[in-house]
Amino acid sequence: MARTILSRYLDPDVLSRIAGRRIEPRGLVIGNLAGAHKSPLSGFAVEFAGHREYVWGDDPKHIDWRVYYKRHRYFVKQYEMETNLVCHFVLDISASMRYGDGRQQKLTYASQMIAALGYAVLRQSDKVSLATFDEQVRGVVPPSNAMPQIIRMTELLDQSKPVDKTRMPECLMELVGRMRRREIIMIFSDFFTDLERLEAALQLMRYHRHEVVLFQIMHHDELAFDFDGMTKFVGLEIPDELLAQPTQIRRAYLRAVERFNNRLDDIAQRNRVERVLVDTSRDMGTVLVDYLNQRARLHRRR
Repeated sequence: MARTILSRYLDPDVLSRIAGRRIEPRGLVIGNLAGAHKSPLSGFAVEFAGHREYVWGDDPKHIDWRVYYKRHRYFVKQYEMETNLVCHFVLDISASMRYGDGRQQKLTYASQMIAALGYAVLRQSDKVSLATFDEQVRGVVPPSNAMPQIIRMTELLDQSKPVDKTRMPECLMELVGRMRRREIIMIFSDFFTDLERLEAALQLMRYHRHEVVLFQIMHHDELAFDFDGMTKFVGLEIPDELLAQPTQIRRAYLRAVERFNNRLDDIAQRNRVERVLVDTSRDMGTVLVDYLNQRARLHRRR
């Protein structure tokens, strides 16, 4: 059963194309595993491991004075180096993500992107988690760096049903309240929500110094509006219908989409949040390779 679910979300061709590419944090990270990322700590970290006797040259601030008063000898505290990355995937499973067919459906495309990126992070021995939401947080897979984590994630993805409206800002604020330290948060959505309230949620994430990436998942129809002939448009989250000739409303629609995307982009730039617009008609392997190459170039410039 697990193997069947995995095959729906992990494409061997996509995995082979992103193999060997690392997801590096933009800033310093603190975790509870020995990882490959630069630590903000010099020789000492935050998880206590034991004592050793003081030797000349040790920093006196690490002396354990309680031990000294008991044994009248100097000992310093030792710690485990903590330099791993934790990547949280957050997926919008509201009804608007239902648009599209097959692999180009927005929810399916986003789910497969998460599975591929999650597998890549696990391969580099870092932690991943997954949360899904619509009007409320629907499911959470807590962080882990064990390879069976990808099975737990795809099982949750497979259970996700896009039928309800979204309350994205409230759900994001609830989720960020569970994150205790600087981590990477990757949000997958079309972001059809109240952008002012979304900005407040993003500001909270940035206040806690998380790195935030917005993957804006859009179907090609939504971006190009290539419809011909009289068409009935049906709302997925509101019970409205519109019978119209696409050529008569295309220009106004595209202007509205451009304004919306410009507002989202302004919010992202204002809050130092990365925004990645994804057209589900594009080859996923190409999308991921382009994104990971861009991250790698920015990481080298730091």
